[in-house]
Amino acid sequence: MSQKKIITILGATGKQGGSVVETFLNDPKLNGDWTVRGITRDTSKEASQRLLGLGVEMADLNNKDSLVKAFKGSYAVFAVTKYWESLDMQVEIQQGKNIADASKETDIEFLIWSSQLNIKKLSNGVLSNLYHFDSKAIVEEYIRELGIPATFFLPGFYMSNIPGGMFRPSPYVKGAILHEKEVLGKRILGATTYMTGEEIVDGFKRVFSESGKTARYYQLSEDQFRGVIKTQNSPDYIIDEMHQNMRLLNEFGYYGGESLNWTHQLVKERLTTWEEFAKGDPGFASAR
Repeated sequence: MSQKKIITILGATGKQGGSVVETFLNDPKLNGDWTVRGITRDTSKEASQRLLGLGVEMADLNNKDSLVKAFKGSYAVFAVTKYWESLDMQVEIQQGKNIADASKETDIEFLIWSSQLNIKKLSNGVLSNLYHFDSKAIVEEYIRELGIPATFFLPGFYMSNIPGGMFRPSPYVKGAILHEKEVLGKRILGATTYMTGEEIVDGFKRVFSESGKTARYYQLSEDQFRGVIKTQNSPDYIIDEMHQNMRLLNEFGYYGGESLNWTHQLVKERLTTWEEFAKGDPGFASAR
């Protein structure tokens, strides 16, 4: 029996990393060939405790040496950073570069980097404040420059952001693992479909016919939107960033309008629709 390969998963207790952990643990096409090494910054957290049996380890994204130690012996790495913890583009860029440098130093054979498009370039400078997109894109460029065998997973808007919920298995990363040679150097667009606000509300109404009777789509004005974000005590640059995030959807498209067909062909599995998600997610229990 051949020895299992190790995949090291950063952010193993977060939405993205947690989804990847669940996929590798529960999918029969993966769990027979792979061992999961979960990485977190704090092993004392409740979410970390359930991963202890997997050999969860602690590493600091701000410290390259700790990442080198965490990556040793791994075949693959799934890497995700969290801009919203520092609210600092330069911090996230440095963390990403630390991940890349550690991957290079430990001869990682397959790096899956959770990336995004460079919106400043996409919009020709019109949207120049989308730091949480551009920082990841800058790291992607750095990974390519280093010549690390990698693919780039661009997650869409999390359905679970709406009710605020739970880990979702990630068929996109599974597709990348099963078709490693095919996806090297390419981007995987992690979305089921493009949807408008009206389509989201219409889907909600179809699922919840009674509670959905009064559901309406209403687009806030810029002043209204900024006012809502301001109530969360966000600094002005974050308010600007969040507003430009909404402009991106309306003016340029989340992925710049790129087709999702190639990604869907790669995944092959049937993807969860918005209505299926709403119907089954506990966050919508009160609407049933």
